[in-house]
Parts: sequence; structure tokens; C-alpha cells
Amino acid sequence: MRDRGDDDEFTLLPDLAVRPLGGSVIWANDEFFAEKENLINPGPAQYRPSDFGHKGQIYDGWETRRHRGQPGDDAAIVRLGVPGVIRGIVVDTAWFKGNYPPAVSVSALEVEDYPPAETLAARDDWVMLVDRSPIAGDYRNPFAVENEKRWTHVKLTMHPDGGVARLRVHGEGRPDPRLLGLGPLDLAALENGALVLDCSNRFYSSPNQLLYPGWARSMGEGWETARRRDDGNDWVRIRLAGPGLIRLAELDTSYFLGNSPGAARLTGRTNDGTELELLPRTPLQPDTRHRFPIAPMAASVEEVRLDIYPDGGLARLRLYGELGA
Repeated sequence: MRDRGDDDEFTLLPDLAVRPLGGSVIWANDEFFAEKENLINPGPAQYRPSDFGHKGQIYDGWETRRHRGQPGDDAAIVRLGVPGVIRGIVVDTAWFKGNYPPAVSVSALEVEDYPPAETLAARDDWVMLVDRSPIAGDYRNPFAVENEKRWTHVKLTMHPDGGVARLRVHGEGRPDPRLLGLGPLDLAALENGALVLDCSNRFYSSPNQLLYPGWARSMGEGWETARRRDDGNDWVRIRLAGPGLIRLAELDTSYFLGNSPGAARLTGRTNDGTELELLPRTPLQPDTRHRFPIAPMAASVEEVRLDIYPDGGLARLRLYGELGA
């Protein structure tokens, strides 16, 4: 497959629509050849040239029938697994060479609660994030987005029809303000607004997965670094959901057996740059959910650095507490 070359910076941000984050394709006006749900599957699209079904070549993507003199376009609506600010969108037409749409557009909505899909499809107040733009086949087509609003749904429109393998919606999570303050909060959760700022190494997998909801189902759903051959150690910096007081830390090495870190350390950073040791360098065990109480803190922290020694992988990081001044 042809590629766009150097990654756009926004693609380092989490994909707010991907299925493991709870994304869902809730509506499409047509999915004759290939199911709409494929749009948000994790990982790249797959293709086998001899894989035919009753309706033709089976594609790992969303594909509609050909328009035959009928006006209009085809569209699909995705409910984001993590609502938030969208920084960029990738419309990936991998393996679609003679059947990709010549142009696409992407719009968005913010809605409360969970209205029926048909109600959303009928609304006329969708806000355009990506104007109608030409795209290439068998290619990752990136579009930067400049909009600071919070969104819960996006609509991909093909002009007029065809197939798209994956839709990636990269951005930063923003929680529903109505749900804040109702109990203990995971200050390191993507869905609450936390974000990975930087890390030392992302060779095997993205550190964003540390902040995913739920339990990892395999080693591939965590963060794993390359083997170090020096005296240093690997680390990741996380911006919390907001300045807060951390009461409990959970470092989960589930599925990491021969490659879990030997030890870990947590350091908080306040808004004036002061560093607070939250968890001293502490040995870790393989394939274990470690839970560590955090001593009462002198001040709220807005960032946390997780150091692992010397390298390896973790499935999840949870930092429970409450938002503070």
C-alpha cells in the first residue's frame, strides 16, 4: 500500500474512535459489500486476493454498492469511544484501488446521552471538520483539524460511493462535565482527559494504550519498549485529567511475562514545576495487577512521570483520586 510518508504529528495522539476504546459505527445508509463496523477495527486492514464471497471480493473495510443514476452520497456515523477534541483524521483506503470514493468529507456533532442512530442521521446541524476533499486509493489520506470543540460523533461521507478500510479520529479526550465530581476518578484515563505527552520509546506499541479503559486482553494491548543496551531506563510522561490528588496507583503488567519491567517509579509535577515522589522505585512482578496506596500529598499534581527499570512493558496505568486546586 502507498503511504503518505512521514507521519503527521497528530497521528501520535490516540484514536478516539477505535473499537478497544469503545467506539461504535452506529449507522450507515449502505453496507452492501462490506460491513461498516470494519471502519474502526484496530490494526491495518488485511487483504487476500482469492477471498471471494457471494457478493464478490471480501474487503476488510466499509464498501457500498455502485450508484446507478441515483443521486446522493453514502455516509456512516461513528460514536466516539472517547469524546473529545479532534486534531486530525485519517481516511485509509488500504486495498481499495478501483473502488475507492473520489472524494470524502467528515462532519461532527456533540450530543448528550444516547439518542437513536436514525435521529442523529436525520439531523441537519452536523459541523464540517473536513470539507469535501479528493482522496487517493490504497493510501492513508490525512486531514489536520483545527477546532477546539468537544465532539461525541463523527460522520464520514463518501462522494458518491465506494470503499474505505479504516477511519482514524486522532485527538484528546474530554470528559462529560456532568459526570465529574461524582466519586473517585481515574486521573490517568483517556476518557477523563488524560494524555501521553512524551515517552522514551514506543517500538512495539503506543504508550496511549496504558490509558485505555478496561483490562488488556493481550500483550499487544499495552505499552512495550525495545530492549535497552545501555545504562538508562524507559519512561512516559502523562498529563492528568486535571490537577488532582492521587490516592491509589495501579500498575498492571498482565500478559507481560518475560518482558515486564523489573521495577517502576512514579513522580508527580505540580503547576509550578515542583516534583513530588508518589511511588519510590518499587519492584514489579510479571503478569500482575499491582495496587499501591499513595501517601497524602502536599499539593495537587498535573503531570505524572512513570519510570520503568530498565525497559519492558505494562498493560495499564491507573491513578485514582480526585480533582483538586
